[in-house]
Amino acid sequence: MDARFTPEQDEIRRTLRELLHKRCGPEELRAATGTPAGHDPALWTAVAEQLGLPGLALPEPYGGVGCSVTELALACEETGRALTPSPLLATAVLTAPLLLALGTDAQRTDLLPRIASGALTAALAIPGPALATALGLTGHDPRGAWAGGGRAGGVQARRADGAWRLYGQVDQVLDGHSARLLVVAAHTGGFARSRALLFLVRGDAAGVTRVRQTALDATRPQGRIQLRDTTAELLGSADTDSLPALARLGDTVAACLAAEAVGAADRVLERTVEYVGQREQFGRPVGSFQAVKHQLADVYVQVQTARSAAYYAAWAASHGEPAGGLALAQALQALRSAAAEGIQLHGGIGFTWEHEVHLYFKRAAGDELLFGPVHRLRAHAADVAHVFEEAGR
Repeated sequence: MDARFTPEQDEIRRTLRELLHKRCGPEELRAATGTPAGHDPALWTAVAEQLGLPGLALPEPYGGVGCSVTELALACEETGRALTPSPLLATAVLTAPLLLALGTDAQRTDLLPRIASGALTAALAIPGPALATALGLTGHDPRGAWAGGGRAGGVQARRADGAWRLYGQVDQVLDGHSARLLVVAAHTGGFARSRALLFLVRGDAAGVTRVRQTALDATRPQGRIQLRDTTAELLGSADTDSLPALARLGDTVAACLAAEAVGAADRVLERTVEYVGQREQFGRPVGSFQAVKHQLADVYVQVQTARSAAYYAAWAASHGEPAGGLALAQALQALRSAAAEGIQLHGGIGFTWEHEVHLYFKRAAGDELLFGPVHRLRAHAADVAHVFEEAGR
């Protein structure tokens, strides 16, 4: 493994950081989260046209750039630094890899070029709080019971007049209220032959009702999706087994989320160090006190450790090695610590709604609700690696 970044990778980071510095400052961030979509469409168009961000990890025959998970993770690190609200995670990280892995040739040819251009945004609809389980980050369910059963929870799929029809509800869908394409996990086959399959649903299809939900992290907009006898297209074929693909996707998602959390932790640490160098108490800068130095040094070590783990996880995801769960746990813990210390060391202003430091803490807490929590990420990674079995022998 060569830990050095290539000039092209460094250029991706530099260019994206400069663009986000100009287009996603504190005022622009708050304005974007207050829109119905929860993000700035003009900024999304800019990163798509200038950097090809939505198609960064898609193959060139489908209009993508042809990069690996590493480049996508580096891009997520920069969007995490700015807490950029955008469809990048939902579209490029969660949904596009599934379309590439499971879709038919016709589906790939139709959808992937539009995703790569930024014209088509997509969202993965997993019922309830089961996203982390479906991705194999906090548990493993070989039958896909997390897909639910329609009225009892989740979404039910049935064939009628030669077409698939979906009925049910999905909550907490990232960008589910605004995405033009929905990839919906549904339960089918009845109790005896139950299966979890993935279906393609147009965002404006008949029978689809979508409402934006109030989320803890406003920079990570979520929607509730209701499906009432909605026509859907099966992703892939009837023989397609979507569960292994979802589990494989988990490591890529975790690596990108870890890099994103590292970027956010690094930025809030930078802002805190800058602030304690200016804020004075007892006639001297707060940052000159030894206790404060120790606190920030501990956070710095956590951030750098998490950065190494996230970079390795991105490399490992490209080589089929499972390392994403532990890296994500390390990164979320680092972000929570950096944000908590930032709030405390900013003093009275750190507790105000007007300051941005609380947004970083909410990002850490919100990601734990969706993809964690940290202790479950670590516990499942230990189970997969048979750590306690080996220790007990």
